[in-house]
Formats: sequence, C-alpha cells, structure tokens
Amino acid sequence: MSGVLIQLPSDDDKPTLLRLKPGETATFGRGEPGRTPDVPLPHPAVSRLAGQVTATADFWLITNFSSERTYVVDNPEGGGEHLKIAPRRVDAPVPFEFARVVIPVPDGEMSFLVYAPEHTYADPGPDAGTATMRAFSLDESAKYFLVLVALCEPRLRDSSSVAIPLLPELVDRLGGALTGSAVNFHIDYLAEHKLRLRQRDSAQRPRLDHKREALVACALRFNLVAERHLALLPPRAGQAVDGEC
Repeated sequence: MSGVLIQLPSDDDKPTLLRLKPGETATFGRGEPGRTPDVPLPHPAVSRLAGQVTATADFWLITNFSSERTYVVDNPEGGGEHLKIAPRRVDAPVPFEFARVVIPVPDGEMSFLVYAPEHTYADPGPDAGTATMRAFSLDESAKYFLVLVALCEPRLRDSSSVAIPLLPELVDRLGGALTGSAVNFHIDYLAEHKLRLRQRDSAQRPRLDHKREALVACALRFNLVAERHLALLPPRAGQAVDGEC
C-alpha cells in the first residue's frame, strides 16, 4: 500500500474514503464559508482549521494547528497505545498502521480513522541478503483479519457451503464489536490493499457481493485463513465457552 487511507466520519454503512499518495496532505476541522477541509468535523468546539495529515512512504505525519488543545492519536487495536499531539506541533510521525485521531470537545470527542501503509522491517542478520517480498501481509490481531475470518467461517465449517455472510450477518457474528460502516471499510481495505484483488471490468455488470466472494476465495485458496483462526471469533449463540459445562 502506498500512501494512506482516511475514513471520513459518517453514519452510513458505506464509508467515504480519502486516499493520499506519498507527499499529499489532507486538512481537518469544522471549516467555514468558502473553506471546506478535506476531513470535515462539524462541531462548534473544533477549530475551523484544526490540523493536517501528510502521507509519506510507509507512515504518516500529523500537524496540530490549535494553539491550546492537545489531540490524541490512538491505536484502536492496541493495548492503550497512544500519542499526544501538543498544540502547534508540526509533522509528528505516527507509527500505528491503524489509528484514530481524537479531538476533545465539551460533549465528548470528534474523531476519524487513518490507515497507514504496511510497515517495513529488516531481515535478521547483516548477511541476510536481499529481502524477500511477502505475497500477503496480514496481522492476525487486527480487526480486518477478524472480518476476513468471519467471511470465511461458513466454508471453513462446511467446505460444501456456498454461503457468504451478508453485512448484517457479519456485524452480528462479530458481536457488535464493529459497525456496518467499519465492516465495509475493512472489506475495502482487505480487497484493495491487503489482498490486492483485481478490480472487476467496468463493462461487467457490478455485483455488490463480488468483493466478499473474492476475499473468501483468495483467503482459502492460499490458506491465509484456516480452521484454527475460528477461535478468534466470539462464541456463537448457544456455544459453550471454554471451561463451561
């Protein structure tokens, strides 16, 4: 993945994504007449121009334009990992692959999500030679991987099954841990950046379930998801939890 993805705040099940290539920037704030930020945060307690996100090769930078308010960038999938972005801080590097930018307001907070490129790592040892590129890079502790497991579950439990879970079924299967909008975002992220599925020919009749079907086919074909990963999902209704009779 080159650049970053920003998920704009929305109540819709289909999230709006903003893509930034390395070197490109996106502003965020509540805006003003004649000046709309790239990531609108419509709250009177948010500055008109609150800050800026800049994409780089394999991470991203955040600038806080506020003169008095500290922002927080946290890792929603980590164990409380977070960064504090002090007022007027310019181009603070963010190390998380998945992050949430949080701006405090009197009645809670305003936030948006940012997905960074895959981080790069050195091979062990000085004589390891040229690094071998991985075909797929999946973090089994990430929410997107949990969505992929839920998509594959029917076929992992019954190889003859042709069922692909629909969006409401995925939300329910994940125990409400993710909204429909978040699940859709993870599906797009998996299809376009993690598994890099080939886009359908525009001349073909579009099918809403194409991405879900293609993700399941790819994941099972290359053994990216296996039966052992089903343990990552929450227990199904009526299923005993380990240690219970």
